[in-house]
Amino acid sequence: MRDSTEPDELSRASRIGRRIGRIALGASLVFAGISHLTFAREDFQAQVPDWQSFDQDFVVVASGVVEIALGSALIFAKKYRPHVGWVAAAFFIAIYPGNISQLVNQVDSLGLDTDLKRWIRMPFQPVLVLWALWSTGAWRAWRAYRRNEGRTLGA
Repeated sequence: MRDSTEPDELSRASRIGRRIGRIALGASLVFAGISHLTFAREDFQAQVPDWQSFDQDFVVVASGVVEIALGSALIFAKKYRPHVGWVAAAFFIAIYPGNISQLVNQVDSLGLDTDLKRWIRMPFQPVLVLWALWSTGAWRAWRAYRRNEGRTLGA
């Protein structure tokens, strides 16, 4: 049991908020991954940048599988939660060029059929990065790791 006098101790409300945020993000990723593999597959293919060298369908299927795995890990992988947070954040960064490509090339997909809608979407990817780091305690774990000179990387 943790000592509640520790300066880094999270309040019960903060722990619940993080848990809800992490589960919501995980469920959203699982849903998005399933949609990559099924009903929205063609819409996601339209977002794959032309400059990348892989088959568009392969990219959509692979990213869908990764989203399902990451979403499941966000929900269930307690022991590795901070690590999963960093991987999810990296994933959100890695797929951001698809959003940029959709905007620059004016691709109508997933209901984003105007430049305004595509521009409005742009700031949400960084929010997902921060959400992954916050809800998993990844950023806190990294700070604790630095404070402890690398002795532990747990949340």
